[in-house]
Amino acid sequence: MSRARISIDRDFTVSEVPHRLFGSFVEHMGRCVYTGIYEPGHSQADEQGFRKDVLALTKELGATVIRYPGGNFVSGYNWEDGIGPVADRPRRLDGAWHTVESNAFGLHEFVDWSKKAGTEIMEAINLGTRGVEAAREIVEYANHPGGTYWSDLRAKNGHKDPFNIKLWCLGNEMDGPWQIGHKTADEYGRLAQEAAKAMRLVDPDLELVACGSSNSGMPTFGAWEQTVLTHTYDEVDYVSLHAYYQEHNGDAASFLASAVDMDYFIESVVATADAVRAKGKHKKHINLSFDEWNVWYQRGLDTEDQPHNVNNSGWREHPRVIEDKYNVTDAVVVGTLLNSLLRHGDRVKIANQAQLVNVIAPILAEPNGPAWRQTIFHPFARMAELAKGQILRTVVDSDKVETSQFGDADLVDVSATWNEETGRMALFFANRGLEEAAEVEVALRGFDATRVTRAEVLAVPEGGDRFTKNTLEMQNQVGLIPLKGVKAAGDELKLTLPALSWAVVELEVGKN
Repeated sequence: MSRARISIDRDFTVSEVPHRLFGSFVEHMGRCVYTGIYEPGHSQADEQGFRKDVLALTKELGATVIRYPGGNFVSGYNWEDGIGPVADRPRRLDGAWHTVESNAFGLHEFVDWSKKAGTEIMEAINLGTRGVEAAREIVEYANHPGGTYWSDLRAKNGHKDPFNIKLWCLGNEMDGPWQIGHKTADEYGRLAQEAAKAMRLVDPDLELVACGSSNSGMPTFGAWEQTVLTHTYDEVDYVSLHAYYQEHNGDAASFLASAVDMDYFIESVVATADAVRAKGKHKKHINLSFDEWNVWYQRGLDTEDQPHNVNNSGWREHPRVIEDKYNVTDAVVVGTLLNSLLRHGDRVKIANQAQLVNVIAPILAEPNGPAWRQTIFHPFARMAELAKGQILRTVVDSDKVETSQFGDADLVDVSATWNEETGRMALFFANRGLEEAAEVEVALRGFDATRVTRAEVLAVPEGGDRFTKNTLEMQNQVGLIPLKGVKAAGDELKLTLPALSWAVVELEVGKN
């Protein structure tokens, strides 16, 4: 049996758990919006056409902030198309995903949906085909109290009170040649700087996110962040990161170690941002917004009904695009990615899993049908619920798993939090081993564990395998079940993790 020894000390903390670390993403892509969160005529639709079953699952997921409306979509989007009477809104071609956008759902609808979901808005602006003036105008429309053209138009369109959106993305993946309006680092950095200045002249209390590299494999990675932040350092608060992971050619070991790459990505961007800080003699620190991350099996834009060839296929409204069906292995990987984000909570202050529903999502929803939880829903929901208070620094002495991509990785991955107000500690574990269970001992220095308040595990179900999924026909094949045999007393916790599993243990602790 594999083994791991983990040490935690009450005096060694990372930071408070960032509230926005458990964010999600709604893009006008595939069926995320239409027949996802919005489906007038559905039996579960409310008076505004919002699916109440999806809203309930969003609340259960625990998403705190939602990035909107893109994504690649935003780089060709005119925000004005989504305001005013729906019957008067124009139908547009969306070049990013080769679809027809009806604009039946826009800014007002998203604001109303967010209030019902209890989530903060993270609004992205178009710096692909638009620029400074459009950026300034949408802030005035959204946030100015009244008495000007754009704020009065908002009131005329049904919202007298400002939206008070404080968190804004300055474009999306502008380093990517696939992006509409793709720019060099200097071109984007100057545009983002001037857009940020204009936006703050309207509302000085904004928090702004500059585009970082689309992934750590970009040929411009590192140099892009350095150049962009050299231009924007004084105007922005965050720089973005995006990363998607998948299993290649049956290499499960490397896939299960994907968080090693996420750790590298985060730490590299932190180092670059701090180097720009030192060179420019700036006083503040730039923090990180990991505003797109997930498992994504990138097979192009194939749909379930026919290939989606962007050169030859017809233009359609909200086709089925990248509706990945997630299995047990994917859920364990998502748990480790959440661990990585949490361990870096001193600098990663925002993170958005992409996307919320249907499109590479924790929630699936059928048109005129049910909505249900994918396997990856469960680690996210539990961490969003239980990761409170201080992030604890973890020291891991674990057996290793050999990988072709990342070298030797810890077999057992872990993150932990401690809420002094409630006296609860939460520990989140993953066993990357495909064959063996892992015996885990945790030394709780400075703590006195009095009882286990919760112990749950997600693992291969009886009769299943690592590819088992939740489907329309069998929606609850994979989920959280009680983890038996957990023992906590004094300064020690002992448990056994099944092979290929993700688990959470919550303890009632005192200080000693």
